Amino acid sequence: MEHSSSYSLRRRRARDHPTDKSAGIQSVLSDSSDYPLPPASFKSSSTITPRPMSPNSIRKDESRVRKIITRIISGVIMISLFIGIILSGHVYVCALVFVLEVLLFRELVTVRYQSNFDRIEQNIPLFRTTQWMWFFVAIFYTYSEFAVEMIKNNTKLHDLLEYAQLAPMLAFSLYTGTFVLTIATMQTGHIRFQLNQLCWTIVVLCLTVGQLKYIMHNIYNGLIWFTLPILLVITNDVMAYFSGITFGRKFIHRQFIELSPNKTWEGFIGGGIFTLIVGFYLSRFLAKFTWMTCATNQFALFPEKLECEVENIFHEATTFFPSQVFDLCPHALIRLLPNVVEICSVGGNTDNVTACVSGAVGQKHHHYELALSIVPIQFHAISLSLFASLVSPFGGFLASAIKRAYGIKDFDSLIPGHGGLMDRFDCQLIMALGTWVHYNTFVKTTTVSVAKMLYMYKLLGDDERIQFLEKISKA
Repeated sequence: MEHSSSYSLRRRRARDHPTDKSAGIQSVLSDSSDYPLPPASFKSSSTITPRPMSPNSIRKDESRVRKIITRIISGVIMISLFIGIILSGHVYVCALVFVLEVLLFRELVTVRYQSNFDRIEQNIPLFRTTQWMWFFVAIFYTYSEFAVEMIKNNTKLHDLLEYAQLAPMLAFSLYTGTFVLTIATMQTGHIRFQLNQLCWTIVVLCLTVGQLKYIMHNIYNGLIWFTLPILLVITNDVMAYFSGITFGRKFIHRQFIELSPNKTWEGFIGGGIFTLIVGFYLSRFLAKFTWMTCATNQFALFPEKLECEVENIFHEATTFFPSQVFDLCPHALIRLLPNVVEICSVGGNTDNVTACVSGAVGQKHHHYELALSIVPIQFHAISLSLFASLVSPFGGFLASAIKRAYGIKDFDSLIPGHGGLMDRFDCQLIMALGTWVHYNTFVKTTTVSVAKMLYMYKLLGDDERIQFLEKISKA
């Protein structure tokens, strides 16, 4: 009896509390607030109706599209102006650089000026005046040297040398006047603050005038040394952006750099690869135009056709790919490469080599040979592309650090969709300096010219001229 009653009790419990596994799971999930069950009318994922976007999401998407369109339009306008100024002549390119330096200095010094506006206006006299005086002292010293150099290299301008020799004295006079005024305006109780501001001004001068000190030389050494580096940085910037939004954090999840959290390894690597490709072919294209390749020392207000003896680095030449590289690769793979020629020794004599002929008797493989038709400037472009990809972006990271330190999004609102000039030219500054170093190290190792020799000859005394001519006649 006890057994039958217990059996009936178990049956009633089973009816009231089903023990089906799926029902048990459903009861557990339905009690969990973290994983709520779908409603009874839930259907398979293939029939889910997408939720409509909220008004805020729609506004964000529209704002993003509008911002991209604005950036593209502004970019097209800037590139068009850049091309127009390049075609206008060297003088106008130099004028563009000067205007950019003024605006870049203004944006950078304004960062600290705005953050300390009240204190400066109330306590520091002639603060902005002394800042701009330091800027013009640096500009005058930097570019007076360039102007004197150009006068020495142009025999038509040698009459101006008498005045050009006064440039160092004038630069020093401006420096001492600015130095005295800066010290004279220091206020007791604000000296540490003013010294900090002076240090910031010097740092800004190093970033702008210092790094662009030799950019005028790049322009007159041939516009290709000005145009190509700028286009390489633009290419790297654009392709790093598209590589980042396409592949960012899909392969490498580690943060690239803390100063700019949105930057990714994929963007950095992708931008570098595209920059190398573009630089290799773009340099070959620009080398076709004497307007780009010819150096000049003329200050012409109206563009004239440039004619010169084009340097060898702009002429197409044949070079051979190192055969040792092929020794590291499987022969079957090498034979698939176009224009690769197999070279064989004849009769075991390694001094007698020729192109291998299939089925020929007495031939033995010696090495593989690949002849490349290339313009030497393309090798220089690879070096500049690597610099634009590996070093120049850190100029942008420095700009990001400055903005982060002072809590600003952009340096200015001068360029719609882009911000200020510093937001766009942050990577260009160190690129200009790197180009000048590369040019003087690997391209033009001497700066002596006939015009400069004539200038030096005029500085000699009568006895020294006679001695100089005797030495020249014996050479």
